[in-house]
Amino acid sequence: MSPGLVPWATRAPGMSVHYTLNLRVFWPLVTGLCTAIVCLYHVLRGSGDAPAEPPSPDGADSGFPLLKVALLLLLGYVLLRCRHAVRQRFLPSSNRLGGHADVSARHVGEPGLGTLLESYYEHEVRLSPHVLGHSKAHVSRIVGELVRAGRARGSPGPIPGGALALAFRGDFIQVGSAYEQHKIRRPDSFDVLVPLRLPPLVALEPRSLGTEPGLAPAFCSFFVCALKAPPSPSGASACHWLRDCKPFADGFCVDVRGRRHLSSTLVLRWFQSHLQRSLATVRYSLEGRCRVSLTPGGLEQPPTLHILPCRTDYGCCRLSMAVRLIPAVHVGDGAFLVAPPPSPIIGPLPDLPGGLRAEALWGVNTARQEQKLLSWLQERAPPGACYLKCLQLFKALRDLGARGLDPVAATQWGHILSSYVLKTVLLAALLQEGALAPGWDDAHLSECLEKLVHFLRGCLLRRRTLFHCVLGPGGAVSEVGPLPKVLREAAPVDLLAPFDPRARELAAARLLSTWRRLPQLLRAYGGPRYLDRCPLPRSQRTQGFPKDEP
Repeated sequence: MSPGLVPWATRAPGMSVHYTLNLRVFWPLVTGLCTAIVCLYHVLRGSGDAPAEPPSPDGADSGFPLLKVALLLLLGYVLLRCRHAVRQRFLPSSNRLGGHADVSARHVGEPGLGTLLESYYEHEVRLSPHVLGHSKAHVSRIVGELVRAGRARGSPGPIPGGALALAFRGDFIQVGSAYEQHKIRRPDSFDVLVPLRLPPLVALEPRSLGTEPGLAPAFCSFFVCALKAPPSPSGASACHWLRDCKPFADGFCVDVRGRRHLSSTLVLRWFQSHLQRSLATVRYSLEGRCRVSLTPGGLEQPPTLHILPCRTDYGCCRLSMAVRLIPAVHVGDGAFLVAPPPSPIIGPLPDLPGGLRAEALWGVNTARQEQKLLSWLQERAPPGACYLKCLQLFKALRDLGARGLDPVAATQWGHILSSYVLKTVLLAALLQEGALAPGWDDAHLSECLEKLVHFLRGCLLRRRTLFHCVLGPGGAVSEVGPLPKVLREAAPVDLLAPFDPRARELAAARLLSTWRRLPQLLRAYGGPRYLDRCPLPRSQRTQGFPKDEP
């Protein structure tokens, strides 16, 4: 696909892809091509076999100056086209029809919200499928080589190798918005699960903490994994099993209430060390394609693989990318427990009830089930549905709402309105209305976005709950396929439970205020990328969330 042509809408199954001319790519390409032709002409003319003749005094030899004049005219034309594109960027669609639409004078120069959203989506939100596809393919190749090298190296941790060694399973799973077609702005960050292979003598017994008495809401979505003996036809005793598994238990487990549990902290520490050794193995083979480095995340974040383009790489997508590599333990049916568990709140977590230890906690990842649910909705969606486009604009609205906040309030705002929460709002709204509900198309884009804003505001204020789409009460099991027993028996997970009522009320007020000011925000920050941004005056910056409006 030509880099100057990009799809203007996400393709749904059974729909054709429509392309528009991307002037920001097309005109620089034309200018570069014309410049190359002029330079080639000059080189060929100067290296001819004919003897050079002295320039005529009357200026007859004026071929090359004429070409330079032509080049200047071409550059002037490109500048005029760019100016025309910028002017058209801020005009309503009815004005672009050349006066064929009957528009009153009071609307001239004042585009409606739908026009502003479409323009903002095109210039600031939508990713080029060409660039995103190249980025995902590049990440897949690099991570694939790294994981294969890690599997071949074995375990360099507390257990040098053998039957009780923790190791890479050999594959990886791409998760997150980039692989669900609703990532916004830049394709420069990705999430990848790296499944781990447990020793054959070790089995896990995961358990949800949702029903634990006296547990703070911030821990209700966490799990613990106790060790147990796998079914053995030889009938070996428990004492023999404990003795045989003692090296693994000492290296990767902690005691929780008198029983050995797999430690996410110890596994993460081993994972980071193993990745560093594996990267040293493949670094030389990658030198011709990119430069790679690994940044450990400590005990609170997974490690990040940084992929930088080489100076000799002349590909069309020279992007620096960051890939979070997340260790994962498979619990069945495409569900994983991940380390470290994502913290739902800012600052230190509350104290755990007696006997539980923070280093034994695991998070859950149901990306496979959520991707199936999104695919199920898209397959049943009417032609022209804009589910994912609306979700992308919902994220952009969240980012616009954070402008002007002080760092603490902006971080709190981003935690409450995380990308996962916004995706859950979309899925909950669609499941509540039905996948075939009318009105979810580009013609009603602003109405759809308003529907999501009020749905989330209702969850923050009136309903006070927003349940996980898979781990909620009676979650979408029939649509996502079978779930492992540990997830079917887990307590419902409320994504808003970790936040206190006051923080939710302030977030709801900020959300409503952002929606009401959205046309002004889109006009202020919705210009093309090459226009300068004007920060808000200091007097207009908000030192925290606004008070609730009447």
